[in-house]
Amino acid sequence: MWAELPAECTRKIWMQVSRTFTICSLFIYRSLVFISFRSFYKLNTGTMLSLDFLDDVRRMNKRQLYYQVLNFGMIVSSALMIWKGLMVVTGSESPIVVVLSGSMEPAFHRGDLLFLTNRVEDPIRVGEIVVFRIEGREIPIVHRVLKIHEKENGEIKFLTKGDNNSVDDRGLYKPGQHWLEKKDVVGRARGFVPYIGIVTILMNDYPKFKYAVLFLLGLFVLVHRE
Repeated sequence: MWAELPAECTRKIWMQVSRTFTICSLFIYRSLVFISFRSFYKLNTGTMLSLDFLDDVRRMNKRQLYYQVLNFGMIVSSALMIWKGLMVVTGSESPIVVVLSGSMEPAFHRGDLLFLTNRVEDPIRVGEIVVFRIEGREIPIVHRVLKIHEKENGEIKFLTKGDNNSVDDRGLYKPGQHWLEKKDVVGRARGFVPYIGIVTILMNDYPKFKYAVLFLLGLFVLVHRE
């Protein structure tokens, strides 16, 4: 009999699957666009366009198909290994995240891709931009450290606020929580690439688009023989 997984374990599994899909999409996105245009349309005598996608599928024998499946598996495995390597180097469980809202404008905009680190020895400072997780919320939040409260025993607690928000984040914390602790931090923003994560937002907002991209991604890798 199958044992039912705890809710926290199930959430982590789905988060890992989502991260793997995201990092694969980021690594392959540029190649996918190029391959898709070339596979669907080719210039014939400089003026005519011919559809050769189905011909590619018909010409593939079993050996070529197995090779392409293996190639696709290697791409996914390589992306996952790179992701795990980034986790070790940066110390963050999510070294790359996408800004999903406009609460940090003008510093960051919706769709910006952030690079994070979370080294234990680095102290948290006022003005630093952190990514933190709230109990009961699956999606981390990207906001700036507004205040720091240090206890006599050296324990650090801090309060956050979005640059584009009029009030601090106490209304976002769980009931009765007024400060965040270091254990709540997923990472600190060290760099960003503007708007490159908009594809991830589209896939989250429109699940059908996500499945279509995944289907096309697998299909083009399988039939592309060059």
